[in-house]
Amino acid sequence: MKTKGNLYPLLITLVILAGLGVVYALSPDLQQEIKQAFEYAKAGERQALAQWFKQFGAWGPIGIVLFMVLQMFLVVFPSWLPMIVANIGYGAIWGTLIAILAVACASTVGYILGRSLSQPLIGRLVGKKQERKLKGLVERYGFGIVVLFRLSPLLSTDAISIVAGALGMPYWRYLLATLTGITPLAAAIAYFAKDLEQLERGLYWLGGAGLLLYGMYIWLDLRRRRSLDKNSE
Repeated sequence: MKTKGNLYPLLITLVILAGLGVVYALSPDLQQEIKQAFEYAKAGERQALAQWFKQFGAWGPIGIVLFMVLQMFLVVFPSWLPMIVANIGYGAIWGTLIAILAVACASTVGYILGRSLSQPLIGRLVGKKQERKLKGLVERYGFGIVVLFRLSPLLSTDAISIVAGALGMPYWRYLLATLTGITPLAAAIAYFAKDLEQLERGLYWLGGAGLLLYGMYIWLDLRRRRSLDKNSE
């Protein structure tokens, strides 16, 4: 059962999002700008999208952070798109830092949703089948499975955030796991971002490596558990 204390972060998040929605509704110029950015993102025009954020000066990185948060609810965009845009627009070092900050903020929002929403709502948001699967993984592997999900661009990072929150995984432990996994991925994206064609190949290689590590991690753990069961007989 969700407590009132768990609902406060959700209410604050909803108030912020509602405030942004009001600003958007009252500004036709902003609506046009957002529509343009949406078209760039939908078409996969990463260079154009990076320049779109850069035109806002110091607000550009904040926009990328918001884009990463909103991406959780806009499933038409891959989670790594804002990270690529940050690197193209702001260079390897600053782009990587912005990308890591954006992921940390989006992950926190996902965690808050998991801690605050009811079980039926979480099931609808994540998908009941995927929710059951991820709950089993987080309950069994905890810190390590969050790291692996963040490391691979092919795994559902938004869902793992919500499930980790729903299971009550300590926030700072969850955040540390998120940063541990996302930092090497962000660094790899920064390296490959110099060549967009190379970047696409690199992401597939990273995704494959992440899935391989994911499989090995589970296999080794199952092997260890069987060994312990035999020794206890």
